[in-house]
Amino acid sequence: MSTGARNDGRMGMGFGYRRVRLGRKAMDPFEITPGVFQVGGPDMTASEDAGIYLVDLGVPMLIDTGSGVNTKGLLRNLLSLDYTPRDISLVILTHAHIDHIGGAHLLKEKYSIKLAMHELDVQAIETADRMKTAATWYNLDLEPTRIKEVLKGEEGAFDAGVGQLHWVHTPGHTPGSIALWVEAGIYRVLFAQDVHGPFYDVFGSDLDAWADSMRKLIDLKADILCEGHFGIYKPASEARRYIEDYLKNFGKMDDD
Repeated sequence: MSTGARNDGRMGMGFGYRRVRLGRKAMDPFEITPGVFQVGGPDMTASEDAGIYLVDLGVPMLIDTGSGVNTKGLLRNLLSLDYTPRDISLVILTHAHIDHIGGAHLLKEKYSIKLAMHELDVQAIETADRMKTAATWYNLDLEPTRIKEVLKGEEGAFDAGVGQLHWVHTPGHTPGSIALWVEAGIYRVLFAQDVHGPFYDVFGSDLDAWADSMRKLIDLKADILCEGHFGIYKPASEARRYIEDYLKNFGKMDDD
């Protein structure tokens, strides 16, 4: 099953995922599986936002921050789950696009929350490059934001309390894109924010690198996939199929 609708415009030809709520009540934050929550996104906080996830296995961490259009809404959602900004130990930014990073500046400057990002995307946010961050696409402003924890290499992990929140370098959409995964109870949860792209030279996109990255994600055998714009996919067969569909559509599926 999927909690997000499939969309014919999702194949990476453009962003195409700015959904606007017209008179609709915003969704409440919810628990995906014990210790994993969705706390923001286009139907929760702002139409410009990618999905925002909270992982708490003893050490609360946020995955992405949304666009910054409604960071107050994000904070309200956290508070509704009994979290204050001071409880968040780290914000992990999956890549440098504004729909994922736009709220990071406020969280860092007002609440002193540490930020983590892969080294290959750091320059875009630290210089507030409006093209590389896609700020021009959204017609949004972006403040230069310093990254405290610069991730290097191909993989690593953060202490999450009773377990680890793992990251893996997944270049393709941008050079420094990462995905994250965690063992939450009996489920392996994968946070792969922009499986669908899009892919443009100005972003430093590389379709061959992306295809290799998607195969890495398939090999993780996730039970639940939390995608950045098109919902949450489970069980494992649906999570795998979602990724494989993109490989097929871009002609990158292995023959075997």
